[in-house]
Amino acid sequence: MAQAVASRVTRQTVGAVADGAFKVLLAAVYIAGAAPLGRLLGTPAWLMVVSGVALLTGGGIEIRYTRSRSMRTYTRLMIAYDSGWVLTALTGLLMARQSSTAGGEVWMGYQTAAPIAFATLLIAAAPTQMTSGTQPDTSD
Repeated sequence: MAQAVASRVTRQTVGAVADGAFKVLLAAVYIAGAAPLGRLLGTPAWLMVVSGVALLTGGGIEIRYTRSRSMRTYTRLMIAYDSGWVLTALTGLLMARQSSTAGGEVWMGYQTAAPIAFATLLIAAAPTQMTSGTQPDTSD
């Protein structure tokens, strides 16, 4: 009798895929609306496109590696990424409130560099170890 093998999908896995999908969606918005969003944020359109490509790459890698990296690794990277996201957003907002034109560039600079750093660290992380069953070992 053939035994069906089903992988277990946890909330953390769904969260990691959703995080990657959000980055891919945001990338599409940045690329498609580069000129108007660039004017709104005070950044050149090319920076919006480059940021979109970085987000698309980072989000795609994040989705691709969900099954081969531990959720502990994902969680740590997402916390670091999102913490930087909040701090950069606040910095950009404070700069804009002080009439600085660099707030949007700081924000978009983070949106360009952070997904690439996230993806690089994710690729460099050790793959999950498969236990005797079909479940990945999520302990680090």
